[in-house]
Amino acid sequence: MGQSTQSAEVLIEALPYFQRHAGKTIVIKYGGNAMVDPVLQQQFAQDVTLLKQVGVNPIVVHGGGPQIGQLLEKLNIQSEFIDGLRVTDRATMDVVEMVLGGQVNKSIVSLINQAGGKAVGLTGKDASFIKARKLNLKREAKADQPDEIIDLGHVGEVSTIDVSVLNMMTQSQVIPVIAPIGVGADGASYNINADTVAGKVAEVMGAERLYLLTNTPGVLDGEGQLLTGLNVERVEGLIADGTIYGGMLPKIDCAMSAVQNGVSSSVILDGRVPHSLLLDLFTDQGHGTMIQSSV
Repeated sequence: MGQSTQSAEVLIEALPYFQRHAGKTIVIKYGGNAMVDPVLQQQFAQDVTLLKQVGVNPIVVHGGGPQIGQLLEKLNIQSEFIDGLRVTDRATMDVVEMVLGGQVNKSIVSLINQAGGKAVGLTGKDASFIKARKLNLKREAKADQPDEIIDLGHVGEVSTIDVSVLNMMTQSQVIPVIAPIGVGADGASYNINADTVAGKVAEVMGAERLYLLTNTPGVLDGEGQLLTGLNVERVEGLIADGTIYGGMLPKIDCAMSAVQNGVSSSVILDGRVPHSLLLDLFTDQGHGTMIQSSV
């Protein structure tokens, strides 16, 4: 079989997927290796640009923890983590805004634009489209002691999202690239977990799919085999028996919340695989762990 014939067959295989997803919104949480490897960065930008070209409406939400950590270290600002959350005082929040809203966001925007897309970067402070409230961490106390409330500083959770801002972009040729910074009622900035923001954006936009790019193939069973085609009940069982644990739990919670609130499916996807987005969305072979409300 000649190379031209193989290329044609790939396009024919993709055609029904192009038709199925045309006009639909896809929210992508971008992070991990895909975000720091130069080759994967370029491929991600190409993938997102292609999605827009074939009629899909991609929305990118990005993280930037390692980049924040590097700048804090250079500035001799100590980082403290409690239950995986960075305690964010005023000085740290200034760095978070500088890195997420500036350096990382504009780098992603530039890469997509170089690939032929029309990306626009924004934080939740732009048009106040992500309203946030302070997140206080609660720890259950032992015996008769009251629960402990831990102040994490400028760490927030999503209060509301103004979909009109995103609709204005997705209904044009613009690809929104969102830094996960929200604004409080008093105008204060809040650092919000990027997975959480991506999930909430997917929910309010009625997205067809939420992608959470990670540094693992997805959810693995005890033998290391990839699990997919999961529903909420099955996932709850995997959590109960210890198959899903540790750092995967927050992503699973985010994916579950999305499908329980109107998103058709969530996929935990290996961002280290070249063009993993296109392979999962437009071919017969799934490349991650898909979760739906029912299967």
